[in-house]
Amino acid sequence: MRRSFTFLLRPTSKQAASLAACLEDHRALYNAALEHRRTAYAKAGVSVRYGDQSAELKHIRADDLDGQGRWSFSSQQATLRRLDAAFRAFFARVKAGRTPGFPRFKGRGRFDTVTWPKDGDGCRWDSQPGHPTAAYVRLQGVGHVRVHRHRPVRGRVKTIAVKREGSRWYVILSCDDVPAEPLPATGAVAGIDMGVASLITTSDGEHIGNPRHLAASADRLANAQRDLARKKRGSERRRKAVARVAALHAKVRRQRLDYAHKAALALVRGHDVIVHEDLRIANMTRSASGTLEAPGRNVAAKSGLNRSILDAGWGVFLTVLAHKAESAGRELIAVNPADTSRTCAECGHVAKENRLTRAVFRCTACGHAAHADVNAAINTLRAGLALREAAQAA
Repeated sequence: MRRSFTFLLRPTSKQAASLAACLEDHRALYNAALEHRRTAYAKAGVSVRYGDQSAELKHIRADDLDGQGRWSFSSQQATLRRLDAAFRAFFARVKAGRTPGFPRFKGRGRFDTVTWPKDGDGCRWDSQPGHPTAAYVRLQGVGHVRVHRHRPVRGRVKTIAVKREGSRWYVILSCDDVPAEPLPATGAVAGIDMGVASLITTSDGEHIGNPRHLAASADRLANAQRDLARKKRGSERRRKAVARVAALHAKVRRQRLDYAHKAALALVRGHDVIVHEDLRIANMTRSASGTLEAPGRNVAAKSGLNRSILDAGWGVFLTVLAHKAESAGRELIAVNPADTSRTCAECGHVAKENRLTRAVFRCTACGHAAHADVNAAINTLRAGLALREAAQAA
């Protein structure tokens, strides 16, 4: 099993400057490689591949020993592969008939990660194993950087990445052969319904609240955005204002992830089988503004709903839940969400009128009344168990 471990770095001021220079040089390499591909195709109709650009890398390094030559060759190859992956995704979207989105040049705020594909090649995790109190990662051109290792690393470290978030630096370890940590069986099963009023409602009637982290920080974010709008572009004050806005958003992101981990762990510890709706969150949060010829309706209301869904972090929670369920040996089942909120859990009658409000469900056929989210969670559980039985019988 593969898992990722993220730790905060504690670089010195000199190391932080080297990390920033490393990130900037990899960004310049990415942009230069993109320009190479664009120019070659526009001028000569030639498609440049990853292999062509990787072969030229040694000459680039030789001509710029104090710049590109300082960093790991394999990390620069990883940056070129990142560009190649962007082009492959572009052509896949073209083939599928979706909006293509041609690969773009990376600005300073849109390139924040450098990857070393192999531990020991330009990088080394736990580079000072004999140190009695601290952990270190060694990065070529930077040195031994102290790591705040708040939990043990399991498995075999395969790749190492360094990411910048505002003024913070993180190291991300991707590990193979991570042993599973199965939990004892409980015999319990649960269906869950994702919502905005409550983040999760289970088929047992339990409600896990939605803390609305973005809404809680809305006033501070609004003040920071207004302060940013008054700053002159290119000024040092504007750079600091941008950093303040980014720091507030980063804090919200960390809060949302932390809450998702805690909520998912509680579910995994208490249930052997968990069933959830297979939600298409990107489709659910698509704008309702429409076009000039066919403007949308209830745009403001839809915008508010989209903001609430994204603030709840459904996608983050489901991703974390899948990882924890796999590690704990729990079974996770995704089912089609169609009509789960309109179907009566008692008689099976399906009607839009069954759901009177967001919270109240009353069947127009049998009169069954229940909390709407609990009713939907029960239907989700039944659909999941039916899929499970069909798969076992096949």
